[in-house]
Amino acid sequence: MKDRTLLMIPGPIEFEPEVLSALGAPTASHVDPEFIEAFGKSLERMREVWLSPAGQPFVIAGSGTLAMDIPAANLIEPGDNALVLSTGYFGDRYAEILARYGAKVTTVSAEPGGMVDFDRIEAELKKGSFKLLTFTHVDTSTAVRVEPETIGKLGKKYGVLTILDGVCSVAGEEIRQDEWGIDVVLTASQKAVGVPPGLALLVAGTKAIETWKSRKTPVLNYYGDWKNWLPIMEAYESRKPSYFATPPVNLIFALNVSLGHIISEGMAARFARHKKIGQACHAAIQALGLDMVPKDIRFAASTLSAPRYPNGVNGPDLLPKIKSAGVVLAGGLHSAIKNEYFRIGHMGAIKAGDVLAAVGAIEIGLSACGYQFEKGAGVAAAQRIFLS
Repeated sequence: MKDRTLLMIPGPIEFEPEVLSALGAPTASHVDPEFIEAFGKSLERMREVWLSPAGQPFVIAGSGTLAMDIPAANLIEPGDNALVLSTGYFGDRYAEILARYGAKVTTVSAEPGGMVDFDRIEAELKKGSFKLLTFTHVDTSTAVRVEPETIGKLGKKYGVLTILDGVCSVAGEEIRQDEWGIDVVLTASQKAVGVPPGLALLVAGTKAIETWKSRKTPVLNYYGDWKNWLPIMEAYESRKPSYFATPPVNLIFALNVSLGHIISEGMAARFARHKKIGQACHAAIQALGLDMVPKDIRFAASTLSAPRYPNGVNGPDLLPKIKSAGVVLAGGLHSAIKNEYFRIGHMGAIKAGDVLAAVGAIEIGLSACGYQFEKGAGVAAAQRIFLS
């Protein structure tokens, strides 16, 4: 009897079998020619996935939080002004990280589920001399998606470095790093990139690297200092062995496989697939009479959804019933509304059939909790999107 559940949380996600096979292969030396080739190819493929031919990729053992920490450590010097756009938990985290390195942080926040207005952003940029601006493309705590292209243009207009936290968006939501003028785009391996947890991934543009090279004080994070890592990336891309800290060999083999799958699908096709999956989930949620955390569906993410519990239903009752129906979902994260909603991850290897299975399990769970709705309405709504 099959007892494995479908994992539909906002990371870790479901992974392709070939990726897991690479992860489980016998571990090679980090100076083995086969590994050097896989590492070098991974760096080259990251440029294709990030759509950043001019960017410098970094692959470092660590979490998404490390991926956030590294550009902050390398680009901020004590006393620098930083502007943080926060649409949830992880925007607030970035403000804390920047402050740790001595930045004078100004945070422009939205209420849970809301957007930061572009006029507010520009008004702040006009006020002060900011060195950098950070924003979360898709905040995992609210499922709110912001518009990176406009923010990239504002950064260029005011001469401010832009950092896109793409932990829940890279390889799912559309990002054109070089075209949109975004200086750093970061993510973690366990979400739409499609590799088990353990890799901090980022691509730094020319302006970011130049800013780091011209800093007047030492980087205050030894492990994350680009001075230690840039020679390693350059060596492996040149197909030469190098050493600063032992790389996570199996994870990088798996990364190379997953990036190959992403590129084979094609970035335009991948963006379109995630968009349709997101639309199907949103349609299903609405058909079941549930509200969502994002206040405007135009800014609801394609990579995850955040439905609110209906009246009379709560997470401790609903989520175990959905799991019993075969699907694992996540509870709320944003402290202000944590007990008011749950989250559905739908990125990476997730296909239409997985979404239909998840919606069906949600219907079973809601029904078991006594919630009244038209049975099958959610599945039918999602199916209509997939058939359109």
